Amino acid sequence: MEQKQAIANIINWMEEKKAVDIKHIDVTGETDFTDHLIICSGTAELHNKAIAENIIFNAKTNGLEILSSEGKNSSTWILIDFGDFIVHIFSQDKREYYKIEDLYTVDSRINKEIKE
Repeated sequence: MEQKQAIANIINWMEEKKAVDIKHIDVTGETDFTDHLIICSGTAELHNKAIAENIIFNAKTNGLEILSSEGKNSSTWILIDFGDFIVHIFSQDKREYYKIEDLYTVDSRINKEIKE
């Protein structure tokens, strides 16, 4: 599956589970560990876990390789690593605390259009 389509699918899988404040940040050339960050929030730990499980299930069904996932036990910050893109699912308070978007915020790069 093409990277652009995979990212669009992940965003759709987040939307299916009513994820909040979904952001895609293109960090190509800014980091050596990934090219894209996909970030969202859930309204509770159970909601975060449901979002993560939906992404993991659909990724496996569609042949996307997951390198690793972390945080499903506490569910306040779940990370799913696909290599070229990394998914972060935060509780609202953890997202506000870590402010991961602020590390890479360049207005033209946030929510770069995926679906053309």
